[in-house]
Amino acid sequence: MFHSTEETKKHTRANLLMLAAAMIWGSAFVAQRLSLDAIGPFLFTGLRFILGSAVVFALCLRPSARASRIDLAKLARRPKDALPGIALGLILAVAISLQQIGLQYTKVANAGFISSLYVVIVPLAGAALGHRTRAATWLGALLAAVGLYFLSVQSSFEVGAGDLYQLGCAIVIAGQVLLVGRFARLRDPLVLALVQFATCGIVCLAVALAFEPVRAPALVQAWPAIVYGGALSVGIGYTLQVIAQRDAAPAHAAVIFSMEGVFAALAGWLALGETLSPRALIGAVVMLAGLLLSQCWPSGTSNAGRRSVPQTAGPG
Repeated sequence: MFHSTEETKKHTRANLLMLAAAMIWGSAFVAQRLSLDAIGPFLFTGLRFILGSAVVFALCLRPSARASRIDLAKLARRPKDALPGIALGLILAVAISLQQIGLQYTKVANAGFISSLYVVIVPLAGAALGHRTRAATWLGALLAAVGLYFLSVQSSFEVGAGDLYQLGCAIVIAGQVLLVGRFARLRDPLVLALVQFATCGIVCLAVALAFEPVRAPALVQAWPAIVYGGALSVGIGYTLQVIAQRDAAPAHAAVIFSMEGVFAALAGWLALGETLSPRALIGAVVMLAGLLLSQCWPSGTSNAGRRSVPQTAGPG
């Protein structure tokens, strides 16, 4: 009986931590949007992920993170062992850049829901590679596609450019998730995240310095968004996920992380006054149903609900 009570407490704590992470990631879309009023998308992404990697690095050095410190020491002796994380960081840079650029042309709610489509795309890509795929995944993908149509395609049958960028982000993130599943056994989770985030930040910052204006007053204006999107969304959000998923049921993780799009819509409404038309709202609900169905019925054992970054991603 005692063991059962302790397990219940662990699962409850894990679910609450994952819910907090999903809320942080969803609301971070608002910070991403607000940053565009002051600085370019690559500058924001670069600074955001460099700050996030600094937070993760500090967490790797804490006394209780013995495995992370050992792994960091190994990387210091064999820098080439960082290559998988660097490769993942380059892919992450592409995905988050697509997401950030797309936010210039679409609503926060659209970005949150569409970028979450990686949850469906991952198992479909796995099927293309010969992995077994359940019928629920195909049905969930169909619902997600129908929802995407209602959310993104206007009555004039035009798809917004911003939504296409978000769909591109979801596709790229899906590829990154598949690679994370392959590389995760090689590195401590926090260390792998550290290398990814640092690579993403450095690459995007280099692009920004080459092509975007960098002005001190604009950086001061964007600083709150950078701190929220970097320290909280990237650094703290991912860490909460890592801690929670040690004790979480995969089905619970899939459900809770799929709520990121819902939290993005709520944050966009509360902070920016964005609203969805009845047609778009129906699309969002159908998309969410597809995401949940693909992950949680009948067995709910898929790992696609596990994020590789602060989605989008990631991603958010």
